[in-house]
Amino acid sequence: MTTPERGGRFYDLPRISSRYLGHRHSGAAGPNHVMEEPAFLAELGSVDKLRVIDLGCGDATTGLQLLNAGCQSYLGVDSSASMVTASGESLRGTAGRVVRMDMEDFSAPPGTCDLVVSRLALHYVEDVESVLAACRDCLSPGGRLIFSVIHPLLSAYDSQSDGTRTSWVVDDYFSRGARDRRWMGGNVVWFHRTVEDYVGALLRAGFSLDSLRECEPAEARFGGEAEEFARRRRVPLFLLLSATRA
Repeated sequence: MTTPERGGRFYDLPRISSRYLGHRHSGAAGPNHVMEEPAFLAELGSVDKLRVIDLGCGDATTGLQLLNAGCQSYLGVDSSASMVTASGESLRGTAGRVVRMDMEDFSAPPGTCDLVVSRLALHYVEDVESVLAACRDCLSPGGRLIFSVIHPLLSAYDSQSDGTRTSWVVDDYFSRGARDRRWMGGNVVWFHRTVEDYVGALLRAGFSLDSLRECEPAEARFGGEAEEFARRRRVPLFLLLSATRA
């Protein structure tokens, strides 16, 4: 087995970024589309005239959605060279920008942002509290943070094989820290935390929690595929938190 990679380095491995983007944009076959995205959009609300920062922006399709919805500005941050290239294609012809940077190194001047989003990225970060503190510092009064991560039940689930899952075994749930995972045909490091850990980190960073969602599957997005809908209802895959700068 090859050495697991962290964060952006994983997505720069051969064929990983193309596999991931194909998976993420695969419609009803992709859990992002049928579970995480509906929860994210339900929490998002209007972004009209908002200044937005997107941590771990990937191919910046979220940025394109936000710009089309009327946000004033969009800045994506990602440490993967492959994803920064893909995001440039997504944002071509728009005012959106993307910078290549580790999320752990992110900072912005106080009050220069109204909304920070981060979709399925913070579980790659070891020191999540420092990132959340940087988010709070850059937000204007009343500014919001919305982020999703791999659900802690899933990051505690141990699988060293590829393919469709038919069972899940959760173990060592309260053992925080790095977990090596076989994923997308490669080996990656996720940092496991409990639900309580994420909520506590938000509160300590100076946020008030508005909403916690476990991203229950949205039946309307399955196109009548009842068997896949039933499978996705078995185990939560994502955790989404929405908070306001206190």
